[in-house]
Amino acid sequence: MIRFDRVTKIYPRSGGSAALRDVTLHIAKGEFAFLTGPSGAGKSTILKLLYMEERPTSGEVRISGYNSADISPRDISKLRRRLGIVFQDFRLLEDRTAEGNVAFALEVTGVPRPLIPGKVARALTAVGLASKATAYPRELSGGEQQRVAFARALVNDPFVLIADEPTGNLDERATRGIFQLLRDINASGTAVLMATHNLDLVRSSDYRCIEMNHGEVVYDSADAKRKAG
Repeated sequence: MIRFDRVTKIYPRSGGSAALRDVTLHIAKGEFAFLTGPSGAGKSTILKLLYMEERPTSGEVRISGYNSADISPRDISKLRRRLGIVFQDFRLLEDRTAEGNVAFALEVTGVPRPLIPGKVARALTAVGLASKATAYPRELSGGEQQRVAFARALVNDPFVLIADEPTGNLDERATRGIFQLLRDINASGTAVLMATHNLDLVRSSDYRCIEMNHGEVVYDSADAKRKAG
């Protein structure tokens, strides 16, 4: 479903140094994978290439039938409608309620208005926030705001959820709640790719771990398991 084939990425202002170097990896449909590594290792570049904010300098990124080598701007919009993307800083609209933030994701993709309230209600229920539908972001805790961000990402029924440090601004209790939510989302059939510095989360589960350093994949637990088997 997601495939990187010998992907190198060099940013124009980097002086020629590569953010990614010859990265090859495959993430299967319905899989849960952690993306780990120190700051500057290449994690964010991997995610930007997935939702086509950036293109490879060389190599190809393929995701659910779309290819970075020939994808058009119109198809990039189509692809992003099928992805759920969650960031560390929530990125909620402060002048909209929880349900308003989730509805916005449907409005911008042209979903017929009569269908929006039902979809929003289901998404908020799925993340445990049905009772906070009319609350504004300033009235919600950090964990609750992140759940709104998850509801917004899920409301279009994505085939993969991309989470960039989703627990980075949360305390331990909220982090556990968000991680359980991610597990539930994955159990429902949605693939999850989670970039994180939180190695306690990684060690507490048996999900796949892909470790980056200096733009390269330096460890992949899926490869380790295959070699061990």
